[in-house]
Amino acid sequence: MINVTKTYLPNKEKYKKYIDEIYENGWLTNNGPLVQRLEKRLAEYLGVKNIVLVSNGTVALEIAYRTLDLEGFVITTPFSFVATTSSLVTNDLLPIFADIDENTLNLNPKNIEKSITPNTSAILPVHVFGNACEVEEIKQIANKYNLKVIYDAAHAFDVKYKNQSVLNYGDISTLSFHATKLFHSIEGGALIINDDKLVEKARYLINFGIKNQEEIPHLGTNAKMNEFEAAMGLCVLDDIEEIKQKRKVVLAFYRQELKGLVKFQEQNENATENYSYFPIVFKSEEQLLVVQKALNNVQIFPRRYFYPSLDTLSYIEPKQVMPISRDISKRILCLPIYAELEPNMQDKIIEIVKKAL
Repeated sequence: MINVTKTYLPNKEKYKKYIDEIYENGWLTNNGPLVQRLEKRLAEYLGVKNIVLVSNGTVALEIAYRTLDLEGFVITTPFSFVATTSSLVTNDLLPIFADIDENTLNLNPKNIEKSITPNTSAILPVHVFGNACEVEEIKQIANKYNLKVIYDAAHAFDVKYKNQSVLNYGDISTLSFHATKLFHSIEGGALIINDDKLVEKARYLINFGIKNQEEIPHLGTNAKMNEFEAAMGLCVLDDIEEIKQKRKVVLAFYRQELKGLVKFQEQNENATENYSYFPIVFKSEEQLLVVQKALNNVQIFPRRYFYPSLDTLSYIEPKQVMPISRDISKRILCLPIYAELEPNMQDKIIEIVKKAL
């Protein structure tokens, strides 16, 4: 069976050495030495000033909202994983959607201003499939209206924009380190924060709001990464360049063989790629369903990322209609891509797609 991705598992003996270290010191959670080590190494590797590790990518978003004291309306994209929207709703924030660019699949900056009201506190764009947003244009809009910017960068691990990490843009960027991601720590996530004072606040918030034994200045939660997850992250980080290179080869072959048959996501020309996903857009949903069925029949399971469009969610009020997102979400499919995807299996996937088309 071939799924849309496969979790990368590092050398077992290397991982066991970290586990032995955990057993020896008895420190399992609460900002242990491996979490501290991983934070330092990730900050250096990614080229960011401050990184706060957390238990998953969804809680990273929630901590970001609380760190910035958001309230009211937040302008965001309807084309993303559901957590981008649901995390707003569960924090009493109202998602106001702005439609996407049909080529980049990111939130279209030209649709942001018309959605801004006196109740708007922030913009929440997503670097969809790791494709960098128009960060400079979004920054200009945010500055004009005095809005905060949080980037959902769940897919954008090690993406660079104009020779620096795209994670350095906005007030806060959040990452997901779920097992399905390019870089993972089994479960996990992170916040990238430039403001040192906000970093301090975020660290309180992920630990129940506790500052010390006598002070609890914030309403917090338990969002800490544990040592076993950090151990996995340290192992995967050792291999990340090899992982990226192998995925790059897979992605390049897909593009070569499927060019002209389907539409590809238009990449930001000022940014690098990290080869996290390979989405293709069909001419119609009917065409997609034919291809999907043909692949499923031989136990190959691509994924309809992202379907349905988030403006169709039943719990979103007021009702909003984003025609471009709805259209793209019905016609897009992510093909399997991971470091260990065998060439013969990729050949089979391509052959089935071509035949079905």
